[in-house]
Amino acid sequence: MLYDTVIIGGGIVGLATALQLLEKKPGLRLLLIEKENQVAAHQTGHNSGVIHSGLYYKPGSLKANNCIKGYHQLLDFCQKHEIPHEICGKIVVATTEEQIPLMQNLYDRGIQNGLSGLEILSPEQMREIEPHVAGVKGIKVPQTGIINYKVVAEKYAYLIQEKGGRIQLGEKVSSISEREGKSTIVTQKGSYETKLVINCAGLYSDKVTQLTERNPINLRIIPFRGEYYELKPEKHHLVKHLIYPVPDPNFPFLGVHFTRMIEGGVEAGPNAVLAFRREGYKKTDFSWPELKETLAWPGFRKVAGKYWKTGMGEYYRSFSKSAFTKALQALLPELKEEDLIPGGAGVRAQACDEQGGLLDDFAIIENAQSINVCNAPSPAATSSLSIGDTVSDLALKRIID
Repeated sequence: MLYDTVIIGGGIVGLATALQLLEKKPGLRLLLIEKENQVAAHQTGHNSGVIHSGLYYKPGSLKANNCIKGYHQLLDFCQKHEIPHEICGKIVVATTEEQIPLMQNLYDRGIQNGLSGLEILSPEQMREIEPHVAGVKGIKVPQTGIINYKVVAEKYAYLIQEKGGRIQLGEKVSSISEREGKSTIVTQKGSYETKLVINCAGLYSDKVTQLTERNPINLRIIPFRGEYYELKPEKHHLVKHLIYPVPDPNFPFLGVHFTRMIEGGVEAGPNAVLAFRREGYKKTDFSWPELKETLAWPGFRKVAGKYWKTGMGEYYRSFSKSAFTKALQALLPELKEEDLIPGGAGVRAQACDEQGGLLDDFAIIENAQSINVCNAPSPAATSSLSIGDTVSDLALKRIID
């Protein structure tokens, strides 16, 4: 069978792309291949479940445009399919006077991105929302929410199959070849012919891109593990909504924060440490071939050379609960080390270019035979239907005869 398109990757972006394609072009011969035995096994199933508002992203960027559009699409989808979610709001807290200009920049970005209801808060106003928080100034962001993205992804998968799409689980792609305008995708279980390959492989998106590119690509995925603690049940009252710090503008990470979860409970974290394998959710997870590739990439060496002190601080917090607690106490001084219990961890697929730039925007690389989504970290889950919209439009221009 010749497929119109084969999508590689069963995370939320690959699934949303498949769903958008089938809604725009019913009857499309579509196959989605996922190497795990379930969808949403990696980034989608290990994130903190935040519905992002679009506050942080440069106006006009792919992140800003897709987050804001995707936010509304996601809420409409959840209401239509009765998926539990809550728009609980959050506050972003400046804990020192030096952070106030950065906080003001965030506020200005939010206004430019079309967010309504943003408010600059005094310490007293912050404590009306979060009675236990400490800070010199804050921003109220009413649009932020919470959800379980694995539930969303599973609904996408159900609808894809209901609309005639095929999902093949437990198959890892080993090679992709092109001949006479068609691509042959080979897995350990078989081969598939398609007019177009769509790569949404997340942590391995650069590897899959290299299977379709004749020339080397100027980026690598660097895996960063984010580790969480959870608040003990008797301490849940310390967090009413979501509490975030003002992020360091040098990094595409948001800093340790407090997140209420849709199933109940409160997460605290994450840090951001280099993972020693791409799917390294534990401190002991290690792959020498993957780590060697990371260390050999010139861009990573430049990042490490410039920010090694910050990286060492993140590792120290990874192994020291007291240091992790101290970082959290900047937002909630009442918190004690014994209030925290070990939580989960996720791995962020962060693209890094050869010059040492950590890509801050979504990145899509197209060539004759494929569309490659090469950088889609947070807020990709919030933005999934919008990213799927964008990629499906690119795809349909090619595969409609």
